[in-house]
Amino acid sequence: MQNKGLVKLFAVLFGLVSIYQLSFTFKANQIEKNAEEIAITKIPDTEENYRVKRSAEEANYLESIATDTVFNIGIAKFTYNEVKAKAMNLGLDLKGGLNVILQISVKDILKGLANHTTNPAFNQALDNASELQKDSQNTYLEDFFIAFDAIKGDTKLASPDIFYTKELDGEINGTMSDDEVKQVIGRKIDESIVSAFEVLRKRIDEFGVTSPNIQRLGTSGRILVELPGVKDVERATSLLQSTAQLEFWDAYKGEQFFPFLAQANEVLKEIVDTQETTEELKSEDAEDATDSKIDELLGDAETDSTAVASVNPIFDLIKGQGYPGGPVLAKFELKDRETLLNYLNSKEVRALLPAEQRYVKFAFGKPEKNSELVDLYALVGNRDNVPPLSGAVVTDARNQFSPTGKSEVSMQMNAKGAKIWEEMTGEAYATKGNIAIVLDNIVYSAPTVSTGPIAGGSSSISGDFTLNEAIDLANVLRAGKLPASADIIQSDVVGPSLGQEAIDSGSMSFLIALVLVLLWMVFYYGKVGVFSDIAMLLNILLIFGILSGLGAVLTLPGIAGIVLTIGMSVDANVLIFERIREEIAKGKAYKEAIQDGFSNALSSILDANITTGLTALILFVFGTGPIKGFATTLLIGIGTSLFTAIFITRLLIDWYVNRGGKLNFSTFITKNLFRNINVEFLRKRKIAYIISGVIIVIGLGSLFSNGLDQGVDFVGGRTYQVRFAQDVSASEITSVLSKPDVFGSADAKTVGEANNLKITTKYKVDETGKEVDEEIRSKLFTALQPYLPNLTYEAFIDNTSDTKTVGIMEQYKVSPTIADDIKQASFWAILGSLIVVFLYILLRFKRWQYSLGAVAAVFHDVLIVLGVFSITYRFMPFSMEIDQAFIAAILTVIGYSLNDTVVVFDRIREYFNEHTSWEFNKVVDVSLSSTLSRTLNTSLTTLVVLLAIFIFGGDSIRGFMFALIVGVIVGTYSSLFIATPVMFDSVQKLEDKKKKNS
Repeated sequence: MQNKGLVKLFAVLFGLVSIYQLSFTFKANQIEKNAEEIAITKIPDTEENYRVKRSAEEANYLESIATDTVFNIGIAKFTYNEVKAKAMNLGLDLKGGLNVILQISVKDILKGLANHTTNPAFNQALDNASELQKDSQNTYLEDFFIAFDAIKGDTKLASPDIFYTKELDGEINGTMSDDEVKQVIGRKIDESIVSAFEVLRKRIDEFGVTSPNIQRLGTSGRILVELPGVKDVERATSLLQSTAQLEFWDAYKGEQFFPFLAQANEVLKEIVDTQETTEELKSEDAEDATDSKIDELLGDAETDSTAVASVNPIFDLIKGQGYPGGPVLAKFELKDRETLLNYLNSKEVRALLPAEQRYVKFAFGKPEKNSELVDLYALVGNRDNVPPLSGAVVTDARNQFSPTGKSEVSMQMNAKGAKIWEEMTGEAYATKGNIAIVLDNIVYSAPTVSTGPIAGGSSSISGDFTLNEAIDLANVLRAGKLPASADIIQSDVVGPSLGQEAIDSGSMSFLIALVLVLLWMVFYYGKVGVFSDIAMLLNILLIFGILSGLGAVLTLPGIAGIVLTIGMSVDANVLIFERIREEIAKGKAYKEAIQDGFSNALSSILDANITTGLTALILFVFGTGPIKGFATTLLIGIGTSLFTAIFITRLLIDWYVNRGGKLNFSTFITKNLFRNINVEFLRKRKIAYIISGVIIVIGLGSLFSNGLDQGVDFVGGRTYQVRFAQDVSASEITSVLSKPDVFGSADAKTVGEANNLKITTKYKVDETGKEVDEEIRSKLFTALQPYLPNLTYEAFIDNTSDTKTVGIMEQYKVSPTIADDIKQASFWAILGSLIVVFLYILLRFKRWQYSLGAVAAVFHDVLIVLGVFSITYRFMPFSMEIDQAFIAAILTVIGYSLNDTVVVFDRIREYFNEHTSWEFNKVVDVSLSSTLSRTLNTSLTTLVVLLAIFIFGGDSIRGFMFALIVGVIVGTYSSLFIATPVMFDSVQKLEDKKKKNS
């Protein structure tokens, strides 16, 4: 080997740099452990909410040392912030936290650009586009244009009541064609999404989470946000989804409108029949008419049994009064809020209002602390439903404490806002009126102006805030409002205790797999196996060092990728050692055999790793989250294993041989294994075709009849991983949750131990928002309460505890729209990998028959894996859902199968060129026989690794590992009995055709 000094230099430098990078991870862990111990010392577990307080104490301590020097390396000094920035990032599944995909509402942006027009064609096109989106791969904007073009008639996008508005004047004029307007609107939509992205980024920066990740996903208006380590998930999701639509409205006095409530109550009596009247109705038509009237009145709100059966539809729901002279009309329960708004906004009730109050706007306040009561306000509205003053004028916002010690938010307005604010407060002072401060349609406070007009643009919002609520509100006001609503269409919430369990199980599987591989190499190859082990350990160091240096996120599938890389990296050493053994058997001198062995193995090593690398690259491009982490580690592992196998192992072997040492490349037990084998594989190909055909037909039959256990990634829905104190029956839980008064339809599966269930439901899958998520969790807890004795709802949903053992451990949500996109991306990932590999093999081997054989084997392997999953998912004791991780497994199987096949094809090509007098069938049989030792050795090593992860790894990746185990077994079989025979038959058929034509 030439340039040994250069290889040594690179090896030393790479090793030192990796150690340097990893040192920051060790130091950061040490500091954070110290912060945790300090918090435990200061806050005993006897204190109320001690976990939340400890978390806050840890954060305060780490913030206090953020700019302090905490780490010295030589003369270099690093602050905690610098150490943390250089430390390896742990993914959501290892650290716990929140991963969401937000959909910025392009529909809202379009409405805003059109100045909330009432144009019927425009609004119909918006509704039609929403319907198209359910089964479309287009962006919302593309579907809106399609929908508008279908119904527009003579209406133009540049009409004065659509996009030719004062705000867009100068960019759009009345003479522009629809195509020209579409370009402008496309640009404005993109600007709005960029604005939303920046607003969210600022909010996240203010939130103070370590190693956050936020990125745009294409042009669809989707934004990915990853917050590893965040414990208060409710606070984080509220921060992300809050539009921060701040408005200032004049408010009516409560006593002014209480008589109106009495009149509304009387009118509603005539519409909402009592239970007694309903029971007296004998006519089915009359019942239908009554129900129809109630449904029309309540709109989308669920019909509350109390409301429908009530003698006084409004008064029976009142739970308290406001104070005299104040702005509160009455107090109601939070659950009745939507019903009340539908009552008050119905045309029958609003017809009671006098002309001067025609545009009144009803709104509710924040729920009172430790209560489900909310205040009802009547705001002074106007024809355009536009507030006198909006939050756009706010230039700064800070959390502070009032003279009474309560948290509040102070604001500073610009000059224009300050002038309007002075006028508003002056008028309110003169009339002793109230000004309501409304954020996202919730009244936070409605104080009476008692000190005269407020000049200078300073004001404050009080609303019985906690400190965190005041901090978050100030942050969102400072960052600015979102240009449109942001709905969570995919979310993954992992509790910190589950993350710690994943670290423990991942580490255990990693160490066991590593030890088994190290021992196997020594057992099979003797002393040279030790050199292989040294190279492998360096390989692992380099992988972790590079991950840390790149700032990559380490996930549980990422650990699986590293462990799989260890198993597959053995392949390169096995190829080299087997070739050296062959050269020695030919009678070559020792050093010459080593030289030729490395040289002859190089082509197979490169081809095998490139094909695997191509599939990993496609996985990286199409994958998201954990799958991308798996692909990242696999790609890095392929590069480092090539370097260590080809250069470091060679360096160690040459060093030992040059010192006079002798290497046998085997042990006493393995010396004669697989020697002088000559199996006539091609004679058995028809039997193999029959066996494979039968298995595939059975699998396809099951696929068409049983289908696959599709996870929420592909069908949409919500999944909760719930842990119980005692073992429970999955079928019993399924029955309980599928009752009409719970979810109507649900599915519970045991994951690992019998006390651990994965519960999936499509209940309200199309609806988003905190209220819906809260409703579903509440229903889930109520239904499961008999199985969760002595557990409160707060403990059930708590996501702040590092030691949580019962309740919701993880929750995952995917909307149907993004589920379609995931399915589409998965299809293209698999198809893309097949096309790329077909072209690569065609380029390398110059004959399409080789590509055909390889792709036939891949199709064979994929169909069998799918068939096995379809047949067995109903009775396997672990989850076999088809999700994004399964697609990662399929692509890995493709890569592994190709790896094996390419090695065989390389040997066939080599023998074909060396033994020109041999018949082609002899070339193929001898080639397969000569590579059998390598094929079985590599497959066995990889299987040992996968089995270690399968047995000792986390429950969440057990199905993933099972797919890989099946794939490795089938892939080894197909490289011998499918890929090569198909290639041979296609070559033979072509040769026969040529002979016939000649």
